[in-house]
Amino acid sequence: MTRASIAEELESAADRIADLSRPDMQIVLRRAALMLRNVSGVPLEPATEDALNSIAAEMKIGRSNLIQIVLREWLETNAYLPVRMIDEESETDGST
Repeated sequence: MTRASIAEELESAADRIADLSRPDMQIVLRRAALMLRNVSGVPLEPATEDALNSIAAEMKIGRSNLIQIVLREWLETNAYLPVRMIDEESETDGST
């Protein structure tokens, strides 16, 4: 379903709310919630989408968090953002 079709379905449900059964209203609202939860600001190619979803699952983080990390690191690597400094005296997990 597209955003437009979800919006039309919500408008239609609002127009006939008195006639809509509780289960039908739940379906409409759950579809809308799912669509809102999965909104992405940038359309991606299917292969890129699959790779992001796989990596996010592997790292156990959300897809949007992964995109923020990748974008920030790319901007730092290419000198569009200053590189974040790490406090060398702080304790970290892992080794250097």
